[in-house]
Amino acid sequence: MVMIAESVPGLKRWVGKLGLSISSQLLVMRMVIAFLLHSGRMSCLRAAGSVRCEARHRAQLSRFLARPRWRKLGINTILQRLLLAGEDPKGLFVFIVDATMVSQAGKKTQNTYSSGNRQRRPRKGRRYGKNKHARKSGHSFTMGLLLTPSGKRIPFCKPFYTKEYCKQTGRKHRSTAELAAELVGALPLADRTRVIVLGDTAYDAKVLREACRQRGYTWIFPCNAERVLAGPSGRRPKVRSLLKDWSTWSRQTIRLAPGQGPLAIYRRLSRHRIGPKAKVRTFYVHEERRQVKSVGPVRLVFSTKQENLTTATPDDVKILMTNDRSLSLREITELYALRWQIELFFKELKSTLGFHQYQFQAFEAVEGWVELALAAFMFLEHHRATQLARPDCSDEEKRWWEHQRTYGLCQAIRLSSEQTQLRYIADRLESPGGIRKLKRLIRNGFPKEYRPAS
Repeated sequence: MVMIAESVPGLKRWVGKLGLSISSQLLVMRMVIAFLLHSGRMSCLRAAGSVRCEARHRAQLSRFLARPRWRKLGINTILQRLLLAGEDPKGLFVFIVDATMVSQAGKKTQNTYSSGNRQRRPRKGRRYGKNKHARKSGHSFTMGLLLTPSGKRIPFCKPFYTKEYCKQTGRKHRSTAELAAELVGALPLADRTRVIVLGDTAYDAKVLREACRQRGYTWIFPCNAERVLAGPSGRRPKVRSLLKDWSTWSRQTIRLAPGQGPLAIYRRLSRHRIGPKAKVRTFYVHEERRQVKSVGPVRLVFSTKQENLTTATPDDVKILMTNDRSLSLREITELYALRWQIELFFKELKSTLGFHQYQFQAFEAVEGWVELALAAFMFLEHHRATQLARPDCSDEEKRWWEHQRTYGLCQAIRLSSEQTQLRYIADRLESPGGIRKLKRLIRNGFPKEYRPAS
C-alpha cells in the first residue's frame, strides 16, 4: 500500500506508454502496485486499497479485469518490445517454454480441468480407496521466458483453453505444445537473431520443432527414450537401447561453476552463491549423431552426474536431443541447465507477486489478472535496467542491481516509495493547509461505506 501512486519510482511514466485511457491507467497502476507491495494474500481487495488516498471498491477492479476493451491493446506486447529495444541483435537469446498450473475450487469456475487420473484400478492394492475425494481442478498457462544478452527476463504467456470452453466461446482448441509453438512464432525478434529454445520432455513435439525451423532457431529438448531410430520397418531400435554401450563410451567430464563462464549473465545468481565456496556440478557426457524417426539427423547427448555408473538406464542418464551441429558438449550441457530459470520464474510469480491467488468465476477476469501480473514482473525488469543505466550508478550499486531477482527488486521499490512518502508528509506538515490535506488523504483511504460520519 502507498499513500500516493506517484511515490512508486517511474511507474506513472511507464504506464503512460501503454496507450490506455486515464481511468484505465489508474486501475492498472493499482494492480501493479498491489502485486509489488501487497502484504498477505493478493486479491482485488488488496488492489482496491493499494493507493491509500484514492481507495476503490474491489468490484470495480473485478469488472475492469474482465473488460475486453483494454486487453485488446495488448499492453504486454508493448512492454516486451520496450524491454527488447536496447538489446544487441547479434547476441544470444535463450527462450524457455513450460506450463504452470493454478489450482481452483468451485464447479462453476470457467475453463478448469482436472489433471489427476481418478480411474479405479481393478486390482488388489489399487491406488485409490473407496472414500470419495473432492475434485481438484485448475487453470493451465503455457509460458515462455526470454533471457536476453544483457540479462533481462521477459515473460510471454498463452492460456490453455479446454475443449468445453472452446466449444462455448467459439475458440480453436490447442495443446500446450501448439501454444508453445505459437509463442516461438510470435517472438518479437528480428530475422537472423540467434535464439536457442529449451523445454522439457513435454515439448519434444513436431509442431514446436517446425516452428523453430521456420524461424531458424536452435532447439534442445530431452529426448523421449521410447523414440526409435530411423531405419527399415521392423528394425528400428529404441533410443534407450543405445545406453547398452555406456561402459565402452569415452565420456567427457564437464564441470560447471555457478556465476562463471559466458552464460553466467543469464542465470542472475545471488552474490552469496558466487565465489570460492560455490558448489561445482560435474557431468559425464557422451555424444552420438543419429537419425531419429520423425525428427531427422540430430545430436543425442547423454549426460549423468554419476561417475562410476556401470549399467545405464533413462532414469540415470539424461538424453538430450538438439538440431544444432556447432555447439560444443559443454555449451549444450550448460545451456540446458538454464531451463531451471523458468521454474524459478514460476516460483517468484506465485510466492512474491501472488500470481496464483485469484478467485474469479469468469475466465476473462483471470486473463486480465495474469496479464497485469506479468506486466508487474516486466516493470521490475524495466526498473532494474533503468538503475543499471544511470550515469551516476557506482560499481557497487551496479553489482547489487545485477544480482537482484523479483523479491529484492520489490523491496527496492518499497524502500524508494516509503522514502518518497516520508518527504511528502514532511512537506505537508509544515503548514496548516498541508495538515488538512493529509487528513483528507487519510480519510479518503477508506471506502465510503466504512467512513464514520463527521
